[in-house]
Amino acid sequence: MELKTDRLFIREIAFNDWEGLQRIVIDFGNSIYRNYDMHFPVEEHAIQKLVIQLANSHLFFSVFLKGSSEMIGYVCFHNDSGQYDLGFCFHSAYFGKGYGYESCSALLNYMKQFCGAVGFTAGTALANTPSCKLLEKLGFVCRDTEELSFHKDEIGNDIIFRGGKFAYVSED
Repeated sequence: MELKTDRLFIREIAFNDWEGLQRIVIDFGNSIYRNYDMHFPVEEHAIQKLVIQLANSHLFFSVFLKGSSEMIGYVCFHNDSGQYDLGFCFHSAYFGKGYGYESCSALLNYMKQFCGAVGFTAGTALANTPSCKLLEKLGFVCRDTEELSFHKDEIGNDIIFRGGKFAYVSED
């Protein structure tokens, strides 16, 4: 599967994308939002193994600027009986340029047209304002909140944050 938008080229992740994914994961590890999500491995062998699993899911997509071989981000879905949970991450060098919206919008349309998606959900930390704004721009509405923890602090206490549970509200 390959999609082209005005500025982007999007396709299912392939094994040779492991270095691009590694670069994005390392960048995310330096983000102020790093504690609001589970971490991917960064070691070469582990990330290569992960990319094979992601490629076999057919629900993990690499995003590139048209004409470039450098992966700038990814968009992914988790299928839960026809409800697809949206996830995304972009290298910080590409924040604020509309690439998240452009790629997610194209993939939501693709999933509706070609994959039989009957609904979409997403979750993000409410403190992650850019992700919340992107979800809202895409047509998602925060329906509920929950306390979550994916990591522990230096002394072993859970790092707890408030997460938003978003649902896609179709314009149809």
